[in-house]
Amino acid sequence: QVQLVESGGGLVQPGGSLRLSCAASGLTLGNYYVRWFRQAPGKGLEWVSAIYAGNNITEYRGTVKGRFTISRDSAKNTVYLQMNGLKSEDTALYYCEAGRIRGQGTQVTVSS
Repeated sequence: QVQLVESGGGLVQPGGSLRLSCAASGLTLGNYYVRWFRQAPGKGLEWVSAIYAGNNITEYRGTVKGRFTISRDSAKNTVYLQMNGLKSEDTALYYCEAGRIRGQGTQVTVSS
């Protein structure tokens, strides 16, 4: 079964950190351009970050650049999103996507 499973979300105070994981089964993530998206309550889906296959070049939306880091571990067939300096506006359901496969999401809530 081809699937992506996100994990690592939770409740964190402003300024805190979380590391999200996107674990794949049935496909080799290293062969894919992998993206992270998020959707806040009442808002549309928003692209957050991406990592290219092969050269692992990374991209970020402006509001997270310098705070978030995307990376991959090919041995674990997993892509990570390290999120530092979290803000209330980062609160959302975070999804990873590879090809046409999207996971079920993991909730990130930033609140004091």
